[in-house]
Amino acid sequence: MNADTLINMALEEDAILHDLTCLATIEKGQTGKAFITAKATGILSGTELAKCVFEKVDPCIVQNWKLNDGDHVATGEVICELTGTMHTLLAAERTALNFMQHLSGIATATRAFVDAIAETDCKVTDTRKTTPGMRKLEKKAVVHGGGVNHRMDLASGMLIKENHIEACGSITEAVGKCYAQSEEIWVEVECETLEQVEEAMHACPDIILLDNMTPDQVLKARKLIPTSMLLEASGNITLDNAFAYANTGVNRIAIGAITHSAPSLDLSMRVVADQTKTS
Repeated sequence: MNADTLINMALEEDAILHDLTCLATIEKGQTGKAFITAKATGILSGTELAKCVFEKVDPCIVQNWKLNDGDHVATGEVICELTGTMHTLLAAERTALNFMQHLSGIATATRAFVDAIAETDCKVTDTRKTTPGMRKLEKKAVVHGGGVNHRMDLASGMLIKENHIEACGSITEAVGKCYAQSEEIWVEVECETLEQVEEAMHACPDIILLDNMTPDQVLKARKLIPTSMLLEASGNITLDNAFAYANTGVNRIAIGAITHSAPSLDLSMRVVADQTKTS
């Protein structure tokens, strides 16, 4: 789903043209300023989306962004100053903040893993465990946090998992059929045991994924696999053990939690009404 469609859906969902509270309490045409600030420290994402939200609600809103996607924000820091009518500022508030808080949470969670393995050559990558309709935005948030993207969708690469192996008969057979299908798309094989690693290595995929292995098992696999073959680890990797995995020489650690379980970054918007009201 593209961003414009997503924004339209979110604004319609919030019934922004029928804000009964604003209609009852704020005189039409009253102007003011709004300040988006951080209530927690983190990495920003979704600011470009928020800009589009305010622009779509009211092109006359003046936006003065102090920080952008990928920037570090400290608690209490002002992210953006806005000037416009109170009705339109408040109509856009929740949709803009919802996007920013969610995506900044992903960027912040990603950066925590990136920082945890900073002394290694390993990269943090995402998965397809994303919110339906928001995959491109969530994967962009991973990049804002310093991570890298895995395949965007099922057409972006071939990842042979346990179900494919079961249906096909063997890793060797599955890899061969994938390359027969296309030599231009990368092929990755998920392995759960060192025996599977050895079979996969001889089948020569582009990437081997070590699933739910311990750091010791990953280290043994790294010694088996030539450096020409990318090695990725996933499953049960946390901030507490991320360095142990990354320090094995694995090229990437895949973390589903950075998209499916990242807590939102706490942001707020407060307005200051102009004393002079306009008609």
